[in-house]
Amino acid sequence: MGRVVRRRLGFGGTLVATLFACASLTPSLLPRTWLYQGVMGAVTGILGYAVGAAIGALCRTVIRLPERGRRAAWRVMLAGCGVLAVVALWYSFDWQRDLRALMGMDTRITWFPPVILAVTLVLFAAALLAARLVRLGGRKLNAWLDRYVPVYVGHAVGVLVIASLVALFANDVLFNGFVARVSDISSVANEGTHPGVRPPASAYLSGGPRSLVSWESLGREGRRFTGTAATPARLRAFSGRPATEPIRVYIGLDSAPSPAAQAALAVRELERTGAFGRPVLAVLGTTGTGWVDPHLADTLEYMYNGRTALVAMQYSYLPSWVSFLVDREKAAAAGRALFEAVRERWARLPAGARPRLLLSGESLGSYELEQAFGDLADLVSRADGAVFVGPPNANPIWQRLTGGRDRGSPVWRPVYQDGRTARFAQHPADLHLPAAPWPRPRVVYLQNASDPVVWWSPRLIYRRPAWLEGPRGPGVNPEMNWFPLVTFWQVLVDMTSALDVPPGHGHRYGANIVDGWAAVAAPPGWSPHDTWRLRALVG
Repeated sequence: MGRVVRRRLGFGGTLVATLFACASLTPSLLPRTWLYQGVMGAVTGILGYAVGAAIGALCRTVIRLPERGRRAAWRVMLAGCGVLAVVALWYSFDWQRDLRALMGMDTRITWFPPVILAVTLVLFAAALLAARLVRLGGRKLNAWLDRYVPVYVGHAVGVLVIASLVALFANDVLFNGFVARVSDISSVANEGTHPGVRPPASAYLSGGPRSLVSWESLGREGRRFTGTAATPARLRAFSGRPATEPIRVYIGLDSAPSPAAQAALAVRELERTGAFGRPVLAVLGTTGTGWVDPHLADTLEYMYNGRTALVAMQYSYLPSWVSFLVDREKAAAAGRALFEAVRERWARLPAGARPRLLLSGESLGSYELEQAFGDLADLVSRADGAVFVGPPNANPIWQRLTGGRDRGSPVWRPVYQDGRTARFAQHPADLHLPAAPWPRPRVVYLQNASDPVVWWSPRLIYRRPAWLEGPRGPGVNPEMNWFPLVTFWQVLVDMTSALDVPPGHGHRYGANIVDGWAAVAAPPGWSPHDTWRLRALVG
């Protein structure tokens, strides 16, 4: 068996692949299933094999072991890797249970170490076979080129040709084909309507009577946004006073041909509904599918008893994580176009008659709106406050505030310039820290310490993140460690289950959004008791 392994695999590749696969079994930000673990073990294992094979090739040019020494090294390495794999698989069950207990989840989980190992080995073998076929093709090409050109020229050309073909296949065939397939599925889904959602009967809602945009053009998430607005009866039940019909304006991808045209149409729809006469006008960012977190919209409507106007615009119908890869520029263009158009119309009103101009977005929706501003000072000079929820690591203003945080404040709960303008919170009490004055306009970032959307970054490939240094944030497993390449994939996989955890963990923010809005834009007379009641309602 050992001889077969030595003939088929490289020493360095096997060793580092095993180390990487075992490292992938250690806990990360969120719990995962045995199937995800098997897939992740294969991915990290093949990456480790590539790294180990490269290191092994370099070592062989310097060190030459006799055959007896190579056999002994292989025996020791295989025995050590086998023991390490068994130990890691044994402990992985407890690590996953501990992580679930930390988040208040059910610790009775199904975990199949033999199946995890089988999935990992099968997928690893398939990936290694594909890599070996590419290498074989490269050698055949080099041998053919060597017949016509000098060896060093042929090898250089061969490497360049193979690398180009692999890159072309990975990008144009695999990635673009995958995106095209997802796009086809998402476009069909965009034409549907969520169960129970009906066209609005109110003229204050896009897609309703006298609306400038048709119900069909709103898209699946736009129809849900306008079709589920709080009714005056529900608002009155909470406030105990006569309520106003809220305004919700939404412009879908099919409503206009470009972001600029969509934004112009949004302004006309706001004018039609009388939005500029409301006390509050909020520009909301959307995720890839066009989704708006209902907590963001409902909270404002309940706080102001319906005297609000909300506007949002769709820039894609792809899932958020796909949009993050291929549609970020579209998101940025949409955010800039919508905010600038709304603000230009808002600025034409008399200074004393303007509504409070607010901003809010979750995940990619926060990225979309941040792109409309140069920095924090620009944001608060042109808007009256913002609540950003679960901001991606790529958010430009978020990056500057986090990177420029006050000395001693952790990256998972940074304090920027004594909290004078922007504050970060996982729990409502965080909004009161530090105890320094907090004048308006205010900006709130709601971010959970265990939210992979906030912390995933390509830098995880080669750099230990600051959120694993020093004291860990609430809900982050103290057993989590950083491994080159491995942690990058662990946190990436965590994003697939970021919504499958209780509120306050992962990408679940729930009723904490109420506290964010109360800090930024509470109406006159609003009390902590009102916040508590509204938390109970929307949570």
